[in-house]
Amino acid sequence: MTKPPMLTAQQALDHLLSNAKAVGECETVTMQAALGRVLAENVNSLVDVPPLDNTSMDGYAVRTTDTQTSGNTLKIAQRIPAGSMGTQLEPGTAARIFTGAPVPPGADAVVMQEDCAIPEGSTDQVQVNIAPTSGQWIRRRGEDLTAGKTALSAGTFLRPQELGVAASAGLTHLNVKRKVRVAAFFTGDELSLPGEPLKPGGIYNSNRDTLLACIKSLGCDATDFGIVPDSLDATKETLRKASKDHDLIITSGGVSVGEEDHIKPAVTAEGRLDLWQIAIKPGKPLAFGAVRKSGQNKDAETWFIGLPGNPVSSFVTFLLFVRPFILKLQGRDTGMPQSYPMRA
Repeated sequence: MTKPPMLTAQQALDHLLSNAKAVGECETVTMQAALGRVLAENVNSLVDVPPLDNTSMDGYAVRTTDTQTSGNTLKIAQRIPAGSMGTQLEPGTAARIFTGAPVPPGADAVVMQEDCAIPEGSTDQVQVNIAPTSGQWIRRRGEDLTAGKTALSAGTFLRPQELGVAASAGLTHLNVKRKVRVAAFFTGDELSLPGEPLKPGGIYNSNRDTLLACIKSLGCDATDFGIVPDSLDATKETLRKASKDHDLIITSGGVSVGEEDHIKPAVTAEGRLDLWQIAIKPGKPLAFGAVRKSGQNKDAETWFIGLPGNPVSSFVTFLLFVRPFILKLQGRDTGMPQSYPMRA
């Protein structure tokens, strides 16, 4: 019988993503506890940001009708530091103003101090050495965020910069998705952990630290089930344990066709295998399926993705297939990364 053609990378990814559904449980946490979590709902700003028209430069607030040519000299009528409110700016006057301070009524431009000069011997006059345009160096009220409008959208992965946006919007707590729970284990009698003596013919398990770091960098809870011996019974037993409290099981190694590769028969015995081998190199022996949750109803399953044991193949297939799958479990955008891991 002729074997059916292997799936392309895109076909395999489409199959994985068609099965992934976002976790439903949510919780409300403080801002500091929200780092690395995924927003469960849109959040609206409580305030306009900025709350008032304000200056983005140290300098002088002026009326452009008074400064249509360079070299005009104006009376300094007021001084406005950040956190203070100025008064109506009268014609022929300027206000000394500092970054972040509200622009006084009547002023329609700010001239930065480098473009001004104090006439020799004067204490209350400023010479404006450029002709500013209306709106120059003014940040308008609400130009960053508008009160009542969406500040952050559901599905946003919360990095430090998103928390800064939420704080500027006046928020103290955020409703976030439960963390996706991922179990990982690694097969191969030849494997040892760094720091242990190497067995004859053995190698150190580099995939453990790489894959667990990849999982954690996406904001998941990761459980390490360690190195599993090359045994069908041991592999099945670990699958049963890992299925109990996790959304996804990831393995590395044992997905090829050798006599010591036990992942395929173990998953088939404990659940189902939907996909095995795809038409890419490196990464051909990729497996996808599900494992029955031990001790729960017959329909309860934990997703399973088996990665190759070769470190390069394992890393590549994680980026191409596991990462988008996890993003969808989290309710996030499943687009391919522009870079990794900076775009977590």
